[in-house]
Amino acid sequence: MPANTPSNDTIRVRGARVHNLQNVDVDIPHEKLVVVTGVSGSGKSSLVFDTLFAEGRRRYLESLSTYSRQFLNQLERPDVDLLDGLPPTLSVEQSAGAVQPRSTVGTTTEIYDYLRLLYARAGQAHCYQCGQPVDQQSPQAIVDAILSLGERTKVMLLAPLVKGRKGAHKKVFAQIFREGFVRARVDGELVDVADPPQLQKTRAHDIDVVIDRIIIKEGIAPRLGESVDLALRHGEATCIVLHEDNGEWQERRFSTRFACINCGISFEELEPRTFSFNSPYGACPKCEGLGTLSGASDDGSESRAPSICDACGGSRLGPVARAVTVDSVAIR
Repeated sequence: MPANTPSNDTIRVRGARVHNLQNVDVDIPHEKLVVVTGVSGSGKSSLVFDTLFAEGRRRYLESLSTYSRQFLNQLERPDVDLLDGLPPTLSVEQSAGAVQPRSTVGTTTEIYDYLRLLYARAGQAHCYQCGQPVDQQSPQAIVDAILSLGERTKVMLLAPLVKGRKGAHKKVFAQIFREGFVRARVDGELVDVADPPQLQKTRAHDIDVVIDRIIIKEGIAPRLGESVDLALRHGEATCIVLHEDNGEWQERRFSTRFACINCGISFEELEPRTFSFNSPYGACPKCEGLGTLSGASDDGSESRAPSICDACGGSRLGPVARAVTVDSVAIR
């Protein structure tokens, strides 16, 4: 083949002088696995990265429009007499990275972040008890469920405003007070919003505004309906119902977005953190997102090999996340 005739099955390099390469000539066949090896300083990287890949990148950028190229740095042509037969190039460099004990292939490559977003936005939620698809609850259905608690039952209706967010949240308390509410539940404790607690900025907090306190009795339905509507509006389609049962307060969450009609279980709106085993909102509560259980024996006398968590089956996720599917496939 004449020296300047283009090749269709070979990358031809003639007179490469990049860095420590001294007029190197080499032919590299297409569609073959080619290994470049040699002693340190022999020019392996200079040939592969600084000559072949650099020229492939330069040619790609030259194919862009003049408008696009003005935003990119201009690349110089590698010092080589001839380089033809070069297909589009892709460089994947070796990197050790920082791998944590909780890391997986998905988290290390950041693919899992996209999966969490996909399942949060396009996933079909199911009840983790009966497996049925989760349907929306209407405000009237929520009112009926509260009325079914029975006569003389004490009820508190709350709307969640902050869930698991760090900060002092002074603006939240000011907003609650400005809108005429007098009480809120902060991290499980009832407080007067006129004198709110000083919250630590570095800790995550939950804040729920108390919408109404009632006792179930005849004729209470109209007031209850208004309070449920108000709670759903402030809680962005979610409300919390506390009711007294044998001297203890029980909590139920209702949502106009997700609820199981068969089991009466309500779910909060799916978020990416719902599918994060590194978050307390998505991690399996038994293994705390590790997927395995400690091998320590009950009496602490000896240790056994860690076992797969029997609650999550090693998926590391809580029951809500495990019951969400995309095209009938759960996240793993």
